[in-house]
Amino acid sequence: MKSIRVKKVIDLRDYAASARATNDWLTGRAAPVFSDHGALVTAFAPNGGGRVTSMPADEFVMALSGELAFRGSGDTVVIGAGQSAVLPAGLSFEWRASGATKAVVMACPTTSVRTMDVVPIDADASLVPSSPPLAELLVGPTPACRNHADFRSVSGEFVCGTWDSTPYHRRPMVYRHIELMHLLDGAVTLEDSGGSVSFSRGDTLLCARGAECAWISEVHVKKVYATHRPA
Repeated sequence: MKSIRVKKVIDLRDYAASARATNDWLTGRAAPVFSDHGALVTAFAPNGGGRVTSMPADEFVMALSGELAFRGSGDTVVIGAGQSAVLPAGLSFEWRASGATKAVVMACPTTSVRTMDVVPIDADASLVPSSPPLAELLVGPTPACRNHADFRSVSGEFVCGTWDSTPYHRRPMVYRHIELMHLLDGAVTLEDSGGSVSFSRGDTLLCARGAECAWISEVHVKKVYATHRPA
């Protein structure tokens, strides 16, 4: 059962429900659900199509419903509900949205612009072993975690990709980073001193910077993620 009692953990599907339609990629978005010097998270309902001359930030886009197509300098990248892509800073591209499209966006400002095309997030990419949570935070066995990064900013602070893990229980920790997650498989409960909130396959959520919560998963979890972590 979901709850709103966990501070700074946000159900992004609920947040995006009232996003309004816009035919300008960079305007008409909802008031940010999170914003600081490193990242901004918002939602909107792109309508029709258009062109962006130059992206002002590195931007992760997750489609919650409908379909989005992006055409940069190469092949067209199409994402449907539950799929995502990165639009790197400086990118010039055309976009088109089907009816009833809603999306959440995580934008990270940067002064470093590279010549890059649209980067689709490959949820089926091969994963390699990655570091588990710190031993002092774990309650019980150390999990086996794996990761694949499709995009990494020049600074290394903004990373987007796919991650999975065997079940584990991690004690509460303060998030120095911000993380947008879309669960591809499994379920997780996040818990703080005020209560708990559970998410399962198909849910999209945000753990904002400053959140202080535990992670409890009793089954295998796989997720797409976009995270900004200060260097």
